[in-house]
Amino acid sequence: MSGLQIVSFIIIFSSVLLQTHSADGVVYSAVLPHTVTALTDSCVLIPCTFIISTFEEKLQKTKQIYGIWLKKTPLFGKDESSVVFNSSKNIIQGFRHIEMIGNLTERNCSTVFYNIMMNHSDPYYFRIEMEPNVFRATFNTNPHNASDSSKTVRINVTDSPQPPELIFSPDVSKSVMEGTAVNLICSAEAPCPKQPPRLSWTYIPKSANIITQLQEKPDKTHSVFSSMTFNASYMDHKMNISCTATYPRNISNNTTVNSTVMLRVMFPPKETRIIIKPSASVTVGTNVTFTCQSKASPSNNMTYTCNE
Repeated sequence: MSGLQIVSFIIIFSSVLLQTHSADGVVYSAVLPHTVTALTDSCVLIPCTFIISTFEEKLQKTKQIYGIWLKKTPLFGKDESSVVFNSSKNIIQGFRHIEMIGNLTERNCSTVFYNIMMNHSDPYYFRIEMEPNVFRATFNTNPHNASDSSKTVRINVTDSPQPPELIFSPDVSKSVMEGTAVNLICSAEAPCPKQPPRLSWTYIPKSANIITQLQEKPDKTHSVFSSMTFNASYMDHKMNISCTATYPRNISNNTTVNSTVMLRVMFPPKETRIIIKPSASVTVGTNVTFTCQSKASPSNNMTYTCNE
């Protein structure tokens, strides 16, 4: 795969805006994806940003700012087992490693959870603490129902990633004319940008040009995209083109998934030839068979003429 580049990619997405008013009237909100799908024995990035009213003013009064992640419940302080990460006490609980890659002073709470296991499937809540006692809050949209996890981020863990998506232009599952410029785009989710899947093609036409990139989407999650462009040739007719995504894992074997499309090309007669049987010298009176062969698509409309 060619070198990965991080670029912007525009799609329609859905995220959660967690907006709440504190007792002193402070408005605070966080933007998180509804769900992130993680692969076992890999890592997952939770993109996270937040807004707190008069944040810059509060930041001037703050000596330390901490990030906390809670599992299953937004309630903090009643059950320490719900705390999976607390940067103020260097607590990492239930995970081998958690890294907050975002800068909290820049309202970025993005976090990477490493070595994901099946029992990590749960809703997670982000909490911020600005000390000494400047501002403390858990970003929960429903203060009247602390058990409501419908508007926070949920990690869904799977052993098998989804097959890559194939998008093509024009529709190669139908017939395209020989010489037509064809563009195939293969995309695979990259929940762990530090270990993105590797995309490969099983059939590459001679004229193909391939560009592969790691792209950040508007919700700050990532996908790997591989674009293959070529001019359709009669030699590509009925060829199966597969895109394979190989996901690296830390301990277990890598996982591969693929998607396939058959290319159908329309072209006039090619490689026309005459076959003579027997091909060696014959005596007068021997029966000789002449067979005319040609490749074409569609082939049911071909006619043959014989000229002496």
